Amino acid sequence: MNKERIGFIGLGNMGGRMTRRMVEAGIDVLGYDPLPARAEAAGARVAESVREVVVHADIVLLSLPDSRVVEAVAEGDDGILAHCRAGQTVIDLSTAAASSTIRLNERFSQRGVQYIDAGISGGAAAAEKGALTLMVGGDAAAIESVQWVFKPIAAKVQRMGESGAGHTTKLLNNFLNAVSLAATAEVMVAGKKAGLDLHRLLDVLNSSSGVNFATQNRFPKIVDGDYLEGGLTAKLMTKDVVLYIDRIRELGVSSLNASGPLASFGLATALGYGDQISNRVVDAIGDVSGGVRLKDQA
Repeated sequence: MNKERIGFIGLGNMGGRMTRRMVEAGIDVLGYDPLPARAEAAGARVAESVREVVVHADIVLLSLPDSRVVEAVAEGDDGILAHCRAGQTVIDLSTAAASSTIRLNERFSQRGVQYIDAGISGGAAAAEKGALTLMVGGDAAAIESVQWVFKPIAAKVQRMGESGAGHTTKLLNNFLNAVSLAATAEVMVAGKKAGLDLHRLLDVLNSSSGVNFATQNRFPKIVDGDYLEGGLTAKLMTKDVVLYIDRIRELGVSSLNASGPLASFGLATALGYGDQISNRVVDAIGDVSGGVRLKDQA
C-alpha cells in the first residue's frame, strides 16, 4: 500500500463520489468541504479547513465548480499556496480555464509542487462505478507517480500533454456533449409533436448517422420519465460552453456552433431549470413548443 497521504477538497456531486471510491479501495482520505456532512457521507476523515488538508496531505485533489473557486482555494490568504511544501502534488479534477491552470502551475512550480490538471468525463454514474475517463495535463513523471490514486476512480487515463492540456481537452469534450444534448432534445420534442414513437425514433437514430452520446445514453431513459438526476446542471453546462468559447478564442479558432447550446441551456435557466440536471433542457424546449413532454402524463 502506498504510504503517501491523500487530501481531497470539494466533496460535492463528483468529488464525494470519487472520494468514496478511494475510501472503498482502502485509501485513507482527509476531506474538506464547506458542508462537513459531505466528507462524512463520502467516508473521509473530516478536515476543518483547506489549511488542515494541505498541512497533512502529500497529494491534494481538488473537485471545484470553476477556476474562480480553484483560484480562491489555491491563492487565498489561508489557501493551498500559503501552506504547501516542496514535494507535494496537487491534482485539479475541476472543469477549469486552461489559462488559469497554466498560471497556477507556474506558481506551484516555484514552490516545488507538482500541479496536474485532470479533466474528468463520465458523470455521476461513471464516478459511482469508478469508470471515469481522465484527460490529464502536466509533467509525465508526476502523472505516472499518481496512477495509483487514479486507479479506483478511472477506467481510462490519458496524458494529453503539458500543463493545461487536460483542462483544454475537457472543454472540447464538454462542448460536444452540450451540442449533442441540446440538439437531440430539440429533435425529440419535434418527434413527439410529429406523433412518432420515441423508442422507435431512438432505435433508428442509434443505427444511423445521427447517433451520439445523448441518443445512446440519455434519451432512452428520458423518454420513460427518468431524467438521470444528479448530473451536471444547466447552469454548469452553460458555464462549460462559455469556458470553451474563451479557450478557442485564445487559440484563434472561430466559434460557429456555440450559439445553439448557449441558447438552449440559457433558455432552460431562464425557465427555472438552471439548478436541475442539464437533461431538463428537453422540458425547456418543450415548454416553448406548446407544452410538450416526451413521456405522456398519467
